[in-house]
Amino acid sequence: MTAQTPSGTEAPATRGPMSVIAMLAAAQFVMVLDTTVMNVSISQVVADLNTTVLGLQGAITIYTLVMASLMLLGGKLSDRWGAKRAFAIGLLVYGAGSLTTAVAPSLPVLLVGWSLLEGMGAALVIPAIAALIIRTYDGRQRVMAYGVLGAVAGASAAVGPLIGGWVTTVASWRVVFAGETVLVIIITLFLRLIPATAARKSHLDVGGVALSVAGLGIGVFAVLRSSQWGWVLPGTQLPQIGGREIAPLGLSPTIWLLVLSGFLLVWLHRYEEKVKAAGREPLVDLSLLKILPLRAGLIMLAAQQFITLATFFVLPLYLQSVLGFDALRTGITILPLSIALFVCALVGASLSTRLRPRQIVGLGVFSMLAGEVVALAFVRPALDNAGFGVGLALIGAGLGLLASQLGNVIMSSAPPGRGGEAGGLQGTAQNLGASLGTAVIGSVLIGVLASRFSEVIGAQEGLSADLRVAASQAVAENANFLSAEDVRSATSAAGLSETEVSLIVESYSEAQLNALRGALAGIALFAVAALAYLRGLPQRYAQYAPEQDPPPAPERQA
Repeated sequence: MTAQTPSGTEAPATRGPMSVIAMLAAAQFVMVLDTTVMNVSISQVVADLNTTVLGLQGAITIYTLVMASLMLLGGKLSDRWGAKRAFAIGLLVYGAGSLTTAVAPSLPVLLVGWSLLEGMGAALVIPAIAALIIRTYDGRQRVMAYGVLGAVAGASAAVGPLIGGWVTTVASWRVVFAGETVLVIIITLFLRLIPATAARKSHLDVGGVALSVAGLGIGVFAVLRSSQWGWVLPGTQLPQIGGREIAPLGLSPTIWLLVLSGFLLVWLHRYEEKVKAAGREPLVDLSLLKILPLRAGLIMLAAQQFITLATFFVLPLYLQSVLGFDALRTGITILPLSIALFVCALVGASLSTRLRPRQIVGLGVFSMLAGEVVALAFVRPALDNAGFGVGLALIGAGLGLLASQLGNVIMSSAPPGRGGEAGGLQGTAQNLGASLGTAVIGSVLIGVLASRFSEVIGAQEGLSADLRVAASQAVAENANFLSAEDVRSATSAAGLSETEVSLIVESYSEAQLNALRGALAGIALFAVAALAYLRGLPQRYAQYAPEQDPPPAPERQA
């Protein structure tokens, strides 16, 4: 097997050791598992650290912010230090964060360990993984390596709630982070198996770093807070200063922060162009985005992450809040998605010898779309295991097919020597898609819940007009997705009669199902929109020979 160089001459294909993909897959598993574990362990963490749900949600937000805002810098450091060294340093930082989190006695220590150290470590590891794949493998091996990584990442996201729920139930959430520390130590013991990668002497663009961190950080923060603050009009949980709510000109802080983020990112683009024109090296060469396959791959990757995180946001709400499942049973119910994702990521990698990347990704998007529609049809008061399972399997199959292709599309489209930068862009697209998926679909869910509840309860003749209005306002202002039992307890505690309680709970349950269907419909529409970018994907992988490092300076050898 051969690879094409930019000039069209053939370069010999490389065969990298499979031990490398095993190590990178293990690191990928840890990175993805982390967030899902914390999400299903919130109540126990709050109790153990004597803190609040709001405080822990802040820690989750900061973790995402740190990781997303530093991803471009992580990609540049991967080139500057060498991908292997960046991977090793990132693992050490991440492992230190996991250990700190496992023994954290309070929320501030958790913030340092999980939100800061683990976020910084992930920002180094994720771009380095992408660069090491393209440095180590070529041809079918590279396609299979990206398929394995995609399968592991997707399966980890899918089984994370199952693992987290089980470990939290039988032991403690701390065990998961202690296990991550052990796994990181094991990976570092075998770092010698990864081929050496050379450092590339370069100037670190401090101005670009500052603008990218500020622009991406503010944008992601605004998206993550949109469910509480509202997108344009003020929400019910606005930030306060001195007891006064912040809503400049009567608008939500979200829209102002998004405008500021956009301004900073435009400034970053112009600044980087000036740096490049002056003959200096920018933080990221934004001309990479002019490469159509790379740009389309990044957009499709962001769409994949949007759909993945949105789906994993909606499914537990249906299974736990509506059907009353615990975390363990929720994870078991989602297994068809996990299994299909893992299998189809590997199948998609093998199909690349017979089908074009564009065709495989297209099949994946259509499968995801069909799965969301089927799942929507089976969102009912009682679970239909067969029908719902088919929908989940179709979603998983689609996500797996995309995961098998997009990493290779992005990294193979980048010119030689730009693996770290492309990896940083890839990590940024992942985080932006994930943040938007949860925030946008969360807003759709709460919006449909409030409007539908207002309609249904407004038609209840067994309730007084004042009570109907009060109940509608309570749901609109609460901006939360409660279980029917929580609603029953709250209304009973308010001194309402059993008949009134039953009518309110009945109305809320109907509104819940409508909200969940609306959210799944929103995800399906987003999958339809993603089809517009299929044409930008390549007909075949590319053009560039396997990356070859220049002879490294001895003191910079990784």
